Amino acid sequence: MDFFSRRRFLRRGLVITGLAALARNGVAAVVTPRATEGPFYPTPVMRFNDTDNDLVKVRGKVEEAGGDVIHLHGNIRSKSGQPLVGYRIEIWQCDVNGKYLHPGDDSNIEYDTGFQGFGYDITDADGAYRFRTIKPTPYPGRTPHIHVKVLDGHREKLTTQFYIADEPSNRSDGVFRRMSVAEADSVSMVFVMNEGLLTTNIDLVI
Repeated sequence: MDFFSRRRFLRRGLVITGLAALARNGVAAVVTPRATEGPFYPTPVMRFNDTDNDLVKVRGKVEEAGGDVIHLHGNIRSKSGQPLVGYRIEIWQCDVNGKYLHPGDDSNIEYDTGFQGFGYDITDADGAYRFRTIKPTPYPGRTPHIHVKVLDGHREKLTTQFYIADEPSNRSDGVFRRMSVAEADSVSMVFVMNEGLLTTNIDLVI
């Protein structure tokens, strides 16, 4: 996507600078905490034919997804700081109405068919990934979140969840509360406006 390609070089510089600063200060990166997959992971037969990294636009449909569009990006690296290249990162989440793309979600809500619901990206030579999706919305019993899975080939390396930083309902969410403060910070999305686009960065360490 144009937005991501324009920023690839800049992001690479920021990641290298950040890692160097951590090394200079003797600070170890926080290993990304694991979290439950949840009941609504969409198997391949449940997904739209379009499963790219843009969840806001489903191929062949005119309308785009409802909700606040965000640009989510980051890098995946090992505990030693090496970029993990060619890894598959998947995300899935409920739509703006709180409905999942899964037959097990039997809530009496119409699904937003303009929302892809599931997507994936493959990390590049810097371990970078990127998505265009919507800001997560709540559904009964949980704080807003995005589910994340990382695979090396067919081997699952990590399953976790991303949250909204300073979201009040985080404090009462059982999954969120299991983490330490440092772990929670490492998977909490802080949003900034960048040239009119709502962006956030989450780096993964596995």
